[in-house]
Amino acid sequence: MPTESIISFDRVSKKYKGEIIALDDVSFSVNSGEFFFVVGPSGAGKSTLIRLLIRQEFPTLGKIVFEEIDVTKIPRQMLAIYRQQLGVVFQDLKLIPSKTVRENIEFALDIIGKKKHEKKETADYLLEVVGLSERSDLFPEQLSGGEKQRTAIARALANDPKVFIADEPTGNLDQDTAAGIVDLLKTVNSWGTTVMVITHDKQIVDHMKTRVIKMKEGKVVSDGNGGY
Repeated sequence: MPTESIISFDRVSKKYKGEIIALDDVSFSVNSGEFFFVVGPSGAGKSTLIRLLIRQEFPTLGKIVFEEIDVTKIPRQMLAIYRQQLGVVFQDLKLIPSKTVRENIEFALDIIGKKKHEKKETADYLLEVVGLSERSDLFPEQLSGGEKQRTAIARALANDPKVFIADEPTGNLDQDTAAGIVDLLKTVNSWGTTVMVITHDKQIVDHMKTRVIKMKEGKVVSDGNGGY
C-alpha cells in the first residue's frame, strides 16, 4: 500500500470579508494513490478546499503542501506547471460549447504544446477509456449528462495528473449512470492516480466503503473508512 503523502492540509483556515469562515483549522493528509470522498452539506467548505489546492485562493492561516511543495509559495510563473499535476472536473464542467468532444480533450494538450500526433494518440486513448470513441465528433449540447461528465473527465486526464479531483461528478445523473461514472473513477485510481471526490451522493459513498472526510461548518468532523 502507498504511504507517501501527496497532499497535506495543516491547520488551514479561510476567512472572507464580513468574518465569513469557510474553513476552520482543517488538517488532513492524503497518501499517493488513495481514493477518498469529501462530504458534507452546502457551505461546509468542500469547494473551498479545491480553490485552495489549485491556488485559486490563499488560506488565511495554515499550510498546504503538495509533494513537499508549499502551495502558497509557488511563484506565479510556475503555477501552470503545478496545476498540470491536478486534473479537476468542476461542478459546471466548463466544457467549451463550440468544440467537439475530441477538441475539448485536445484543448488541454494544446495548452502544453503537444504535437499533432501526440494529441491524436492521447485523445484516441482517453476517448476509449471513457467510452466515447463513437461520440467524438459531437458537441456538448448533443451529449447526455453522463456523456458530458465523461468528456470533462477525459479532458482533465489529458495531462496525466497525479491527483484527479471531481466536484459532484454524479450530481443530476440517474443511479445507473452515476455508478458508471464511479466505475470510471475507480479505473483512474487503478492507474495509481490519487482520486478526490466531493459529493452529496450518499448511495455512492456507502457503496464504495472507502475513506470519507466529513465536513460541517468549515471543520472536519470525521475522517475514516465507512459510509456517508
